[in-house]
Amino acid sequence: MNPTDLTGRRLSAVETRPIRSRYPRPIGRNARLGAHGEGPTALAVVARTDSGHVGWGMYEGPEADFTACVGAPIEEIFDPAIGVLDPAALPLDVALHDLAATILDVPVHQMLGGLGTAPVPCYSGAIYFDDLDPDDSPRGVSGVLASCAADWDAGYRAFKLKIGRGNRWMPSEAGLARDLEVVRAVCEAYPDARLLVDMNDGYTPEQTLRFLEQVEDCDLYWIEEPFAEHAEGLQQVRAHRDRSGSNVMVADGEYDPDVDHVLDLARDGLLDVLLMDVLSFGFTAWRRLMPTVREIGVVASPHAWGHPLKTLYAAHLAAGLGSVPVVEAVPGTTEGVDASAYSLQDGQIVLPQTPGFGLMLEN
Repeated sequence: MNPTDLTGRRLSAVETRPIRSRYPRPIGRNARLGAHGEGPTALAVVARTDSGHVGWGMYEGPEADFTACVGAPIEEIFDPAIGVLDPAALPLDVALHDLAATILDVPVHQMLGGLGTAPVPCYSGAIYFDDLDPDDSPRGVSGVLASCAADWDAGYRAFKLKIGRGNRWMPSEAGLARDLEVVRAVCEAYPDARLLVDMNDGYTPEQTLRFLEQVEDCDLYWIEEPFAEHAEGLQQVRAHRDRSGSNVMVADGEYDPDVDHVLDLARDGLLDVLLMDVLSFGFTAWRRLMPTVREIGVVASPHAWGHPLKTLYAAHLAAGLGSVPVVEAVPGTTEGVDASAYSLQDGQIVLPQTPGFGLMLEN
């Protein structure tokens, strides 16, 4: 890989088109939001150079000027060792990573440093409140187990269970009881699976402690977003973990994060896993932040829910930057995108060795 290969090339055009993700089954509710449906749309951003090279990436975010840097030399807007240099080019963050790695003839994760392990462990993030659907004939816990069975058959060996039913959909105590029932049922049905839970800020600190006391024997890998990040509540969780000897980690930082505040909580030993989104936070931002993550002594797992492609992007960050022990997997496909170079084997994402992200955008 020779970074000077980018020199002398200019960004000649940027095009966008909508792309649609499709889940293998309708995704239901979580603690805060209603049904997530069958799959969202986003933009594919295609970047071209005057030398004929093409890179593309997904964008989901506010309206942006994707053509602001058209005509600029590539080396002035992107450095393979850093990422995007010109803030005006940040809407092209993923596309420029794909473009640069394609020019350099290496996979993105290699351009990022190849500091992580591959294949990349993942978990299914698609286990929502399937017990509560449909409204006229709720399936109960068997609905959750059916989703776990489908994802296990697809090759996943870890599940993140959405909990927090008492925040909006059930009375508080009944919701907590159902959460516990679901976690125990999955724990018993899949004793070899790694289990995580995500409260989506639907718990209080007191409820979080009660929940942890009831599932200590389930050996949860992490709890995610138990409540809006604040030191007092997280200190109570930390004290409980210290008293009980629990190894469960606390993950947060996904939802509209104040990154400096999240880092301060991590420095104080209150957060173990940082979750800023793979797209809205971005590749370049993660590359700049990761040395600090390592210095603090915590780990990362960039939030990837929404689109299956975000899982593949997160896997490249994991294999490239290291300090990402597991990534969030979104089961499904993306219309008009050939992702067949990737595979899921025994709970791990196998990355292609083709240049860029190895994703083909069909005409």
